[in-house]
This record gives sequence, structure tokens and C-alpha cells, in this order.
Amino acid sequence: MKFNKLTVGLLATGVVSLGSVAMADESPISSLVSGTTIGGAVDTSGQWKTGSGSTMANRFINTAPDHYNGINLEFFEFRIEKPLDEGQWSAGYKAEMWFGQDANALPGSLSEGVAVKQAYVALRAPIGNGLDFKIGQFDPIIGYEVASSYANPNFSRAMGFWIEPYSHTGALASYQVTEWLGVVGGVADTAFGVMNTKQPWSWAPGTPATTGNPKGDGILTYMGALSLKAPESWGWLAGSSLYGGIVDGGLSGSTDSVNYYVGLSMPTPIKEVTVGAAWDYISDGYGEGSWGQAIAGYISWQITEKLKATSRVEFANSNTQIWITPVDDPSYQGGAEEIFAVTATLDYALWANVVSRIEMIWDHDLKGNEAFNQSNNAILLVAEIAYKF
Repeated sequence: MKFNKLTVGLLATGVVSLGSVAMADESPISSLVSGTTIGGAVDTSGQWKTGSGSTMANRFINTAPDHYNGINLEFFEFRIEKPLDEGQWSAGYKAEMWFGQDANALPGSLSEGVAVKQAYVALRAPIGNGLDFKIGQFDPIIGYEVASSYANPNFSRAMGFWIEPYSHTGALASYQVTEWLGVVGGVADTAFGVMNTKQPWSWAPGTPATTGNPKGDGILTYMGALSLKAPESWGWLAGSSLYGGIVDGGLSGSTDSVNYYVGLSMPTPIKEVTVGAAWDYISDGYGEGSWGQAIAGYISWQITEKLKATSRVEFANSNTQIWITPVDDPSYQGGAEEIFAVTATLDYALWANVVSRIEMIWDHDLKGNEAFNQSNNAILLVAEIAYKF
């Protein structure tokens, strides 16, 4: 596919993902509004939970226990967008909705099974190479994976995805300093609150602000990131990218949670093989003095034109029972967490615009605390069929 300079810049800064660009470019439907495209997806899965453990490590809603041993409609995604053009003063927008069970996990959830994934105004000012803005509800600036499973290397998420923000309500600016350096920065109402939630949280997050003080006290979430991209002169390393970002979530009357993220993706001397790595760390996210981290390594092998194998190896730990282990066993006493996991995925592109793959996830409790319902091991088998339009 061909990308314009704007898209290359946004990819480099992490403001958009390669997966989302690919989705938009593959088969957009031209609308009656000039420059506007319509797209989306239908994502489904079949899941079988083996063994005595009744659940897996926390990742995302699409591998939660209520998905096991049956067939699931994960979500229907509908997207309408007018991208920024090459003009000096350019304006556009993006509105993206989710319908279905997975929508309940998004900060933009409006009711059972309905959520605003993204909805923002996009602007460009002719400052230097072009300063781009997003104002509204937008995807987070950190993370190796995105919410839409079919755009990721695997159907399941890495354990690090669980401690990352899913989206923000705020304003974001991005600037491509040079071909190899991009920067992004912004502010948001909260790091993890539901859409439009302000500080202080005087009521339960996700419920209407009918009690307490609905007025925000001015404490905001701040975020920033840098991206580096290897130039063509680097030979087989050309196109490699290193990305680092921080999200400081402001909290009233409490220590701020802070997310740190570093991600790397790169080709190898073997054209068909690519590798990647990600490190997530959160401090004070589950109370003052708490911390958790996750490290993931990825390798993808394009075996044939249609067949691809992808594997992910993970290690995650924390200083207290705060995050990774689901703890569905009432006798489990908790404590510091330490989980090792391996995910293997086979993707066969048999139909046009269809993601069809099978996957196995194995989680292992390295502490021997039998976190998975009196078991140190948990295995989940998944088949995914998704159609992108």
C-alpha cells in the first residue's frame, strides 16, 4: 500500500497504528460526503478452556471467562472518517463505534454493548513541517497492540495491555521533526476514567454524576512520546522503529499513576521474519507504592504468501496482588505476582478481507500460588474469524 507523508508521520509518532491504516486503506467505501470514507469490521471467536483452571491471566475482555467454551460475537466496528489532506490548513474527523460484548470494556461505553471507541476533530496548522491536532476521544499513545484484535499480531492481548489506558478524552498534538524523529504530546481528563470523567471522582466511575461534586478540580493527565525510525541507509534494518512514551494520570487526593512504555519493531536479515518487543510499567496504579510490569517479545514468520505464524513470549510481575492474576479461587491468599506466558498463532488468509486464525495461550504461575483456580497452569484455545470492510 502507499502512504502519504502525513500518514508516515503519524505512524512514526504512534498517533495511528499500522493496523488501523491498513484497515482504512484495504477497502474503504466512499460516502456521499467528499473525502469521507466508511469502514469497519465484524470480529468473532470460538474459545475452549482446557484443564481445571477456570480463567486466564488478565489481558482484555475478549479472553475473559464469559467467552469460554462457546462462540462469541466480539464486536461490530463502524468507522466514518475524513483524513487530513496535504493542505496547509487542513481539517478532518474520525468517529468509530463498537457494538457488542467487547464494547463494555471501553472508556467510551454508553450502554450495554455500545461504546464510542474514538470520536475526534483533526486539525493541521502550517507550523514547520505541519503541526497536527486531535481534540475529542482518541486512542492511547502507548502500547504495542490496539483494541481491535484483528489488527494485532495475536487475537489475545499481551498482559501489558491490561495496565495501559484504552483511550482518552482530551487534546493531542503531533509533529514530525525529521524523517527519523517524531514527537507527540497532550492532555486528557483522566488516564483510566470513562469518557468525559473529570477529577475529582466524587462518584463511582462509569455512573452518572448525579451525586457528589461533578465539577473538575483542574487535575489533568499529561502524556508524551518520542519515536525513532531507521533510515533507508541502514540496510536490512531500514524501517525499524523505537518508541517510548509516558502517561501521568492525575488523581485527586492520591498519588498519580504513571505508565511507562517502550516498544521496538524491526525486520531481520530474513525477509519473511520480523521481530518486536515491548515493556510496560505502571507505578502507583493500584495504590501508593504499588507497581507492575510486563515484558513481551514477538516474532512473525510469513511462511507462504497466505500462511503466517506469530508467537509471543511474556513475563509479568508485580509487588502485590494487584493486576495479573484473576483470583477466582476464594482460598487464594494472593501476594506478589509472577506470570510466564507463551502464545502461538497461525493465520491463513484464505478469503479476501478476512482474518482467519487459530491460537493457543499458555499461562504459568511462577510463584506456585495456584492463581488459576488451584492450578499453576491455564491453557486457552481460540479460533478467530473477522471480516474487514
